[in-house]
Formats: sequence, structure tokens, C-alpha cells
Amino acid sequence: MPRKILIVDDEQTIRWSLGESLKSEGYTVEDTENGNKGLKSFSEDPADLAILDLKLPDTNGIELLKEIKKMDPDVPVIMMTAYGEIETAVEAIKCGAYDFLLKPFQIPKMKIAIKNAFEQSKLKNELHELKEKNREEYDFKNFVGKSRVMLEVFERVKKVGKSKASTILIQGESGTGKELVARAIHESSKGKNKPFMEINCAALPETLLESELFGHEKGAFTDAKRRKKGLLELAEGGTIFLDEIGEMGVTLQSRLLRVIENKTFRRVGGVKDLRLNARVISATNRNLKEEISKGNFRNDLYYRLQVIPIDLPPLRERKEDIELLANHFIKTFNREFKKNIRTISAEVADILRAYNWPGNVRELKNIIERAVLLDAEESIKIEHLPSEIVEGRDQISEEIAARNIDELFPMSLKEMEKMLILNTLDKTRGNKSKSARILGISRQTLREKVKSYGDEAEDQ
Repeated sequence: MPRKILIVDDEQTIRWSLGESLKSEGYTVEDTENGNKGLKSFSEDPADLAILDLKLPDTNGIELLKEIKKMDPDVPVIMMTAYGEIETAVEAIKCGAYDFLLKPFQIPKMKIAIKNAFEQSKLKNELHELKEKNREEYDFKNFVGKSRVMLEVFERVKKVGKSKASTILIQGESGTGKELVARAIHESSKGKNKPFMEINCAALPETLLESELFGHEKGAFTDAKRRKKGLLELAEGGTIFLDEIGEMGVTLQSRLLRVIENKTFRRVGGVKDLRLNARVISATNRNLKEEISKGNFRNDLYYRLQVIPIDLPPLRERKEDIELLANHFIKTFNREFKKNIRTISAEVADILRAYNWPGNVRELKNIIERAVLLDAEESIKIEHLPSEIVEGRDQISEEIAARNIDELFPMSLKEMEKMLILNTLDKTRGNKSKSARILGISRQTLREKVKSYGDEAEDQ
């Protein structure tokens, strides 16, 4: 659909010549001779760009610009006038004009200004969409879980995001979602439209990490060809996320401690104090208290960082969330890969709950992605899972076999058999086929034994 351009100018010659030239470029053009008609035209059928004369019979272009911007803040506006006052141009730009051209102008120059205005508008829209997509990705609706421990985490994250807490420490094993939590805190804060700057402290040597965090002055070291702002400076008003803080060297820890305490820092090689105006969120998969006892982490820095601690549980401790997470990831990858998988099969759900998940939620996400990419159609089945996951289904029987014999004494063989069968049914959530396979008996035999237990087995 052709883009529409509105021209508001009291000189008919300009409206006609400019309009004809723009029509030849494929634009739809509407022109009016005064501000009231121009405003009425824009309100009834908004243009994609407006070209306004500063001097109009019934108003001035600045006032018309303000009214148009009230209706559509994003529409690009180009001002034109025969009067070349710098103050007027500055005021127009402050009020939202994209450009300011002096009459008489060359039509090719106007075409370039229009083209550039549309390009900038396109980039702004793409950036807005990207930000919204990013915001949706880290929105609380993407926090999946019904376990008590995760509901507590969700509640804390919401409160922390809205609070004025300047330092937060997120602790959890690799793959538990520490970055997701950090971004969710940022997106729920007052500074959500400010930068979110992140760095992995384990990915860089200490000298380079120091330069990335604090920045450096020109000539501070051999390769410092020019001044560079660090992440602490670039995060102005937003959030700095220090991932794997436990990997940071002790020397740099000392400098970070002073920054957090004094709220000021200096670039490497600098003499000027800069103000820290950003929330500091740190994350680690290490036990920092153990690292303190080993001399690898500063005790005083630890207590500065964990003013607000958030502990993320491993997936093996929230197994009631596994099926919810799996189906959430199926929906995500359905959209990405244009698939139409509905769910995971009941047997797959049992297998996923039985697995120990050393890689936590990240590992589950990768497994679901792989299954979706394979030949899965309506549901994900056992054949779509990697072998190490399928082998985890024997874990239940191993857990039962590992129970302390003292717990079973004194007990008759018949009582022990009954306890073992009911326990297995409980572990498999009443799945008789799976329970029979674990116990090494037929499903019919299991059914008969359960029937003989009467009311006690009704809930299994």
C-alpha cells in the first residue's frame, strides 16, 4: 500500500510542484492550505508523514506539529519555512520534528529528507518490536511452575523488581534460569526502559574483565587507542548483571566492593570519579560460603551482594513442574519451527520425572527442542528422547532398593511385598504398566494383588 504524505502550505505552487513530484515516486499525496484543514485531514485519515510550513494563515507550524504529535507521536514530520531562525528550528526539533528545511528548497533534497525520515521511522518500529519481544520473553508469564518453592521464588522476584534494592544475588545450579530471573527483575523495575548490561565473569581474563566493567582511558595500557566506557557506565539508570560472579578474581573483587560501597568508580587509567547509577545483580552456580572458607571469595563482598538473595532450586527438587515446563517449551518451539505438537505422552512424562536432570531446566529445554525437530507429530514419544533420559526410568526401582533395611524391620515378607507394591504405585503416580515393569510382574498379577489390599490401595 502506497505511503501517504500530507502537505500543509499556503502557497499553491509549492503544494502542486512538491505533490506531483512525490506522486511520481509512488506516494499518495494530500495537500491543504491551512492548519485547520490539515489537522482535520490528519484526524480523519492519518498520513504516514507530514510536511508543514512554519507560517500558516490560521496558525503556525509548531502548533500544528504539536497537535499532530498528540494524535500520533511516531509520525515523522518535516518543517519548512522561508525564515531561517535557528531558534525556530531548535524548537521544531524539540517538539518532535524530524527535519527542518529552508525555502526555497530543492525537491531532490526534500525527497532525501522524506526517505531518511521513513528509514528512521522503520528502524524505530523495528527496535520497538524487538524490545517488546524481548520484554515478552522475560515476562512473568514465562515463569512456569506450580511447586511451592517456585511460587515463592516468583513472588520474591516480583517484589524485588519493584523495590529499590540496589544489589541482588541469585544462586542456583547451571541451567536453573538465573539470567531469566535477572532480566525479569529488570523488566519489572522502574528502569526497564534503561540498559540491561550483562557480562560473564568466567568468560574473560581478569585484566580484560576489569576493562569491560570499568572502561579505560586512552593510553591506559598498550592497546588502549581511545577512551572506552565500561558496562558500569553504560548501564546508567538500568541494570548491570554479573553472571558467574564466583569466578571473579580476588583483586577485582576488592575493586567491585569499593564501587558498591561508595557508588563511584574510575575508568582504568582515569582520575575522575564516575557515579554508579545502576542496580547490580550477581549470579553464581558456586556455593559462595564454601568459596569464602577456601579463600577464593571475599566475605565482605558476599554480604554486600546478597542484600536480597534469591535461591533457585534444581529441577530434581521441583519435579511437579517438569510436565508444565515440557509443554511450555513445546508451544515455544511449535511457533519457532511451525510444528503442531500437542503434548508429551504419559510414558514420556513418567520418564522425565524419573530423570535426575543434572543440566536442570536448560537441559529439559534442549531435549524438547530436539524432540520437536525430529519426527514428532501429535505428541512426543519415547523414541524422540535421548538414551540417557530413557535409562532414567529405572531410577525408581533403584531408589526403592536403596532404602535402609532398618526401616523394614520387623516386617513379614507379605507385608514387605505389599509396601513395595504400594510404594512403587505411589512413585509412578498409579501407572500400573510402569509399576508392573519395575516390579518384574505382569500387569494382571499386579492388578490382583492391589485388589487384595482393598481400601488401602484405592488411592493408588
